[in-house]
Amino acid sequence: MSLLLLCFIFFLFTCSGFEGAKISTGPPRLTLLGNILQIGEKPHRSLADLSRIYGSVMTLKLGWLTTVVISSPEAAKEVLKTHDHVLCYRISTDPVRATGHHERSFAWLPPFGRWRFLRKITTQQLFSTRSLEATKHLRMRKVQELMSFVDRCSERSVAVNIARASFITSLNIISNALFSTNLASFDDSETTDDFQNVVLRMMEIAGKPNTADFFPFLGFLDLQGTRKEARLCMNKLFRVFQRFIDTKRSLKASRNKENDMLSFLLDISQEKESELDDDGIKHLLLDLILAGADTSSSTVEWAMAELLRNPKMMVKAQEEIRQVIRRNDAVRELDIFELPYLQAVVKETLRLHPPSPFLIPRTSESDDVRIFEFICIPKNTQKGRDPNVWENPTQFKPERFLGREIDVKGNDFELIPFGAGKRICPGLPLGFRIVHLVLASLLYGFDWKYQNGIFPENVDMSEAFGVTLHKAEPICAVPIKKHVRLTSSSFLYFSTYL
Repeated sequence: MSLLLLCFIFFLFTCSGFEGAKISTGPPRLTLLGNILQIGEKPHRSLADLSRIYGSVMTLKLGWLTTVVISSPEAAKEVLKTHDHVLCYRISTDPVRATGHHERSFAWLPPFGRWRFLRKITTQQLFSTRSLEATKHLRMRKVQELMSFVDRCSERSVAVNIARASFITSLNIISNALFSTNLASFDDSETTDDFQNVVLRMMEIAGKPNTADFFPFLGFLDLQGTRKEARLCMNKLFRVFQRFIDTKRSLKASRNKENDMLSFLLDISQEKESELDDDGIKHLLLDLILAGADTSSSTVEWAMAELLRNPKMMVKAQEEIRQVIRRNDAVRELDIFELPYLQAVVKETLRLHPPSPFLIPRTSESDDVRIFEFICIPKNTQKGRDPNVWENPTQFKPERFLGREIDVKGNDFELIPFGAGKRICPGLPLGFRIVHLVLASLLYGFDWKYQNGIFPENVDMSEAFGVTLHKAEPICAVPIKKHVRLTSSSFLYFSTYL
């Protein structure tokens, strides 16, 4: 499969004014439908397969839209670095427009004044080194709550749903930074599952191909019902946010103010000629909740799934962590930098299972942007399985990153799971800490085995496609406290695969 897929979409009439430039080749297309039927339910897979046939710059037709697929790191650099200043504008999809979110969200706004304002305050208050250092105790506390839950499961030999447990932890880390309270609980299954289902469903419908985007004149019909469902999901979250806003205002009136993101936003909203009102605050909070909790938890889920399938690698990661952490009672964020193999595990997970198989759509503000000899106006996505770059690209092999100076921060175009350039994910520094801290803690405190005698090679690793890429079947594994002597059957299980 291709190393990267940068899928660039623009309206059909956009191409008509270009002279002297050529449009790249692509697969044959049907009248009206174009190549829609070749996309299927897993667009990130089908586009990768097609790019192997039609080259690193490939053109598709999706209804009224023309799509150019970029599948080489050199072309990705052209798009995300060389021409980033004109290719960092974004196209909103139909579900996102359901509540006017595209007009208030810094994820979708053009890179002008309001976008710079929102990005600045979120970076300063949440993602700067100073802010992250000030809130590290909060992340430690939430991870310790996770460890206590896993410990209770271990005592009862009950399997842990890794996706749910990591989602609760990620969500509560973010909600405490935003609201000074938990939004989920390990014990309140009904409320937690409902909230998780809303978030996951919103990410799913926002990321799947939509008839209204391919044929805008049919948008008013909402044939797939995604606009209606997106509106219901967003309004449900907006009601939660409004309750927090009302509570914060009451606390402020009583001079009992909390030092969190929402309190800061409300202070800004009181300033003269402020660019923020309650509606703007709720749309910003929606961005932070959706992007923060889901991407971090899905990465932890995939990492644990791959390690459970590769017990030797799990033991290697555990031995490294336990060697470094032996002087402490718990994993600390500072320890992450002394764990090269764990970092390699996370990078390899992001290579095989990028949290966002399709990044937010982009468009160009220039009529003459050329990627090599071709015209491109982009919509962005990526993938990392090019056999020309990675040896055995479909194999999970963290060792490939040991001794290689490749990071995920948008500088190395072989691996850009969070994008690059001006629109790189601003929450990357926080996500980096959450993923490594949660994963290291799970591996440090416990050994793990599948329940009911399931063998690693039989585990379903299929994907559920959306804005984020989840396992279709959640991983459930039984934790075994590391100080507890293994039973003979457990020893047989581990010795078989080590």
